[in-house]
Amino acid sequence: MSFVFPVIQEYVKGTPPNLRNGDANVHCSRACVPSRQNRPALARGGRRRADHGDPGPAGRRRALGGPPGLDVSNNNPPVNWSSVKASGQQFAYVKATENLNFIDGTFGANYVGAYNAGVPRGAYHFAIPDASTGTAQADYFLAHGGRWSRDGLTLPGAVDLESRSGHATCYGKSQAQMVVQWIRDFTTEYKAVTTRDAVIYTSKGWWDPCTGGSNAFAATNPLWAASWGGSSPTMPSGFGVYTFWQWTSTGSVPGTSGNTDLDVFNGDSAGLGRMINGG
Repeated sequence: MSFVFPVIQEYVKGTPPNLRNGDANVHCSRACVPSRQNRPALARGGRRRADHGDPGPAGRRRALGGPPGLDVSNNNPPVNWSSVKASGQQFAYVKATENLNFIDGTFGANYVGAYNAGVPRGAYHFAIPDASTGTAQADYFLAHGGRWSRDGLTLPGAVDLESRSGHATCYGKSQAQMVVQWIRDFTTEYKAVTTRDAVIYTSKGWWDPCTGGSNAFAATNPLWAASWGGSSPTMPSGFGVYTFWQWTSTGSVPGTSGNTDLDVFNGDSAGLGRMINGG
C-alpha cells in the first residue's frame, strides 16, 4: 500500500497537530450516554461484547506475539497514560465521535494524554449509518479529532462498524447500500482529507450479514478484527489479513482499571511504525 504524506504544520507544544484548532478540549455536545452502549452487541442475537470474556491461555500467548495495545472510551475510568506507556503498550485507539452530535467526553484527556506520554494513538468514530450519510459522519469525525498527522504518534482514524441497540439490524440498509452508499462514502471522504485509508473495525458477526462479506475494502483499508477466543481472530469474509486484532474486552493494563479492551498489531514494531507514519 502506498501513501502520500501531507505537509505537517506548526502546532502548540503539548497539543497534537490534529487537535491544534481547539479540538484538544473536546466535550460531549449532548449529555454523554454511557459508552459501549456506544459499543454494544457485535454478534447477531444480542450477545454483548463483555460476554465473550478472556480468550484463555492460547489467545493470550498469541496476543503477546505482536506489539500490544488497547482501546478506550468514556466507558473506561480515567487512564494514567504514563503507566500505560511504562507497561509496554505500543499503541492505542481512542473513541472520538458518533453520528453528527456526539463527542466522547474523555476523548481530549485520552488522546492528548497518550500523545504526551509517547503512546502512538488513533481516534475512532462509531458509525450510525441510518442517521446520516457516510460523508457527513466522516466530516464530523475529521472536525473533532479524527485527522492524521505524520508525527510518529498518530495512527490513521478508524470507523467502528457494529450493531447498536435501538436500531434495526444492519441499520435497515441492504448489503449494497451499506457497502456502496455508506462505508464507501465514509472511507472515500476520510482519504480525500487525510491521504490515509481509514481502518475498519468490525466482526464477522456484523460484516458478513450487513455487507454480504464484501471484499471491496480488503486491498485498501486495514482491518481491525473484533474477535474473542482462540489463537487468531475469526475473520470477516472478504478480508484475507488483519492489521489489528481486538482479542479481549475484559483485559487489564497498568494505568487502567476495570475491564479494558486489549489489541495486538499483526507484525513487529517496525511494521507498526510504518503503519503509524504511512510508509
